[in-house]
Amino acid sequence: MLAADLDLRSTALAAAFQRRDPFRHVVIENFFDHSKAAQLLAEFPAFERGNAYNEDGVVGNKSTVERIRELGPAYAALDDLVQSSAFLQRLSAITGIPDLRYDPGYFGGGTHENRNGQDLDPHIDFNRHPIEPWHRRINLIVYLNPEWDDAWGGLLELHSDPRAADNRITRITPLFNRCVIFETTEWSWHGFERIAVPAQRSDITRRSIALYFYTNERPTEELAPSHSTVYVERPLPERFRAGLTLTESDVDELRLLLARRDQHNQRLYRDISELNQRYTHVRQMLDRGLIGRLRFFARRVLGRLRR
Repeated sequence: MLAADLDLRSTALAAAFQRRDPFRHVVIENFFDHSKAAQLLAEFPAFERGNAYNEDGVVGNKSTVERIRELGPAYAALDDLVQSSAFLQRLSAITGIPDLRYDPGYFGGGTHENRNGQDLDPHIDFNRHPIEPWHRRINLIVYLNPEWDDAWGGLLELHSDPRAADNRITRITPLFNRCVIFETTEWSWHGFERIAVPAQRSDITRRSIALYFYTNERPTEELAPSHSTVYVERPLPERFRAGLTLTESDVDELRLLLARRDQHNQRLYRDISELNQRYTHVRQMLDRGLIGRLRFFARRVLGRLRR
């Protein structure tokens, strides 16, 4: 299923992966055999078939299908490929990360389709598998867009640090059969700017297949507490300066940025409220049990000692 000359390119690809610009990654042209890539595009699911709900529970412009094996023969073959020892060893040879394992549930991965108006704020990914005790180590994305113009936005952006004034960005056009492999760490910030295809090309969407790989352990210097996806809000575009007369498009963009911040704040408030409820529940359970009785008697003893 892979391009016939991929192994011949593996040494050069491994060297490119180690350059850390801005973090370890490599771009691989013609990743699949061309006919196999064409079959994956032909069997790509309709937008309506996938899950288009965002993290706030609202239907958006991104649709995902995780259970790719059900999409057709080409995707069944892809599922067989990515779990094979030969493919995992080939991926380890390129990345230098041994003992990689694939995720049979494709959690967060699978097919991704993004429509006009969709973007993705810079973020680092969740660092542990949600069910298994695995560390997430590698993202592998293959794009299936036969045509893409950089002016349409949607380019993959790799950031050195989106919170820093000197943030460096590497941009990659999501072209057909182009594969990007990058490390998943606490500094692998990535995202893409809003898609804005011309009105006469509104049928064009950004399509890709995302595969994530894990290991049982990871280097000590890369360890961090378990976390979900961490986003950084995009700053105001540079054109917003003193003296600017806002256009209708500018106002729409400001409203979008403010609405997104509000959504993220609301989600954080919900998370904090849920943690507080859990804390209160645990306190109540402890107070009702043996520990609660011991605490009661300890307080009585301390009270008598203070008299």
